Amino acid sequence: MILPIAKLPAKVLRNKNEDITFPLHKDIKKLVLDMLATVKKADGIGLAAPQVSKSLNMALIYLEESGVPPFMLFNPRIIKTSKETVEIEEGCLSLPGVFGLVQRPKKITVEAEDLDGKTITLTDDEWIARVMQHEIDHLNQTLIIDKFKKITRGHELLPKYQSKNDKK
Repeated sequence: MILPIAKLPAKVLRNKNEDITFPLHKDIKKLVLDMLATVKKADGIGLAAPQVSKSLNMALIYLEESGVPPFMLFNPRIIKTSKETVEIEEGCLSLPGVFGLVQRPKKITVEAEDLDGKTITLTDDEWIARVMQHEIDHLNQTLIIDKFKKITRGHELLPKYQSKNDKK
């Protein structure tokens, strides 16, 4: 089932997320399939549960066009980052039409659980690293609007969004 994607200023994007327990409940298994259908339909490359209005600590990485099979990260955390950073233009399904430059560590190591609850460790210094950081940010209530160094496209759409750094 295609799920609606939450867009700023939806409060669910800033909620604390609940960790996933194992074995996975059938509702979580269904959510995984629904998230996969949703990210495909939206032409996205990743999707975190808060983006489909679920305050759960899980994200889908969808880089099939880059030859990477889709995979889920449950309860992910970044455990190591490189000092070297890369600045790249990013967009987000929760801020449609807005793009900007975001600086992130080039190389990261992530620890998470897989579909079976097994702890996995992933290290990457290319596209997977970038997408994992973006999705893990969602799980930590951080959006790219909070990280933009410079807006590159969609300036006219910004008034309807608010960075958490803009709150007084």
